[in-house]
Amino acid sequence: MELHVTRWKRYGHDRLYANLADGTAVGWADVTTGDITVLRAEHRDDVVAVLTKHLQNLTEPVSSGRAPESQARLVLPPLTPADDLAVNPPGRSLRDLLDESGPGLMERVVSRLLQRPSEWDRWRAGLAGERRVGAELNRLGRHGWRVLHSIPLANEVDIDHLLIGSGGVFSINTKHHDKKAVWVGDDSVKVDHGKPAPYARKSRAEAKRVTRVLERYCDFPVPVEPVLVFVGVTELKVVATQLDVRVYQERQLSALAPLSGVLTADQVEQLYSVARHRQAWSHA
Repeated sequence: MELHVTRWKRYGHDRLYANLADGTAVGWADVTTGDITVLRAEHRDDVVAVLTKHLQNLTEPVSSGRAPESQARLVLPPLTPADDLAVNPPGRSLRDLLDESGPGLMERVVSRLLQRPSEWDRWRAGLAGERRVGAELNRLGRHGWRVLHSIPLANEVDIDHLLIGSGGVFSINTKHHDKKAVWVGDDSVKVDHGKPAPYARKSRAEAKRVTRVLERYCDFPVPVEPVLVFVGVTELKVVATQLDVRVYQERQLSALAPLSGVLTADQVEQLYSVARHRQAWSHA
């Protein structure tokens, strides 16, 4: 297999990347130390061979004085269709939950007749919200962004959406409050002046969780920004003074499209290849 090698110097790093014909990075070498990191186990031999050859041909010597060798790092197994989260539609986890544990026909009829709210109504509202936000995010694909939906984590929770592009990585949490007014503070959110909800605090915790997972497989810092998206609200008031969570209504997500300058094209593809792999999240 022919791999294309490109050199990348940025943020104090000097690396050689081995890429497939479509530009996907499958490994890289640190020019300074001679260490080689394999990103795709199925291409290990080709990666080591081509990067070793290019390191030996460089005019700058490898300072370690030893032959390059594969660095001991976590490597995911080859991606299979069963583990590919890229096929997940928005709201997949909630849809599965409704299919497995949702009400039967008679229960739905009785609830409607009695106009009695239920846990299932909340699930259905959440599903509708994730689908609407997912549709907005999918439109960002034309601007080069990678989007994943409904990423399953341990303890039967999930990440609603993950957005990866040259502008960074964004962990997106969707909240559907139809025809409600929402107030957002530094750590809490109030819906129709109700009891404070810890949406912002939980979003920050989720973003840190995503960072930990991605940095296990990528040898570069992966800052993840938390995002709260409110669907169907009549008013959204953000009064936070030190809020490090982005807050949008679903139609405002297009503001993310022009962001750039945070990640290289190779880094975007590396992160996407990790994030789409179900096994990367199995112990998150």
